[in-house]
Amino acid sequence: MNDKDPLAIGLGALATGVGLGGATATLAQGVVAILRERLEPAYYSFVGGDLLAGLLAGVALAAIFGWRRSSAIDNIWQRGVISVLAAVGAILVGFLAAPVDRFFGLVGMAVWLFLSATFGAMGSRWATKGSGQ
Repeated sequence: MNDKDPLAIGLGALATGVGLGGATATLAQGVVAILRERLEPAYYSFVGGDLLAGLLAGVALAAIFGWRRSSAIDNIWQRGVISVLAAVGAILVGFLAAPVDRFFGLVGMAVWLFLSATFGAMGSRWATKGSGQ
């Protein structure tokens, strides 16, 4: 018998969105940090001066993963709240990556990226397990 656990589904979907969306925002910041070090200022401002695209991609992925992983929940409003909270969490993870870059450099960013992606993957497994699949 496949019993659903709505709490596990919701928290797992939230963790998936926050982790993978935050990893995307962190990856964008890492790419910009690499470009900042290796390119001349004139080229850097043309190619990598805007972090907004990476942050928006992270927010969009967080909302999509939050919505998709919570598909076993029947209430559409709860799924929407999970998606919005995942997007906000991804913004927070992306913003917390800035001090990591400042104090620990690219190695710290790589560790932060790995931890965020791992958190997202673990949340995905938790949501899938809670849905009874």
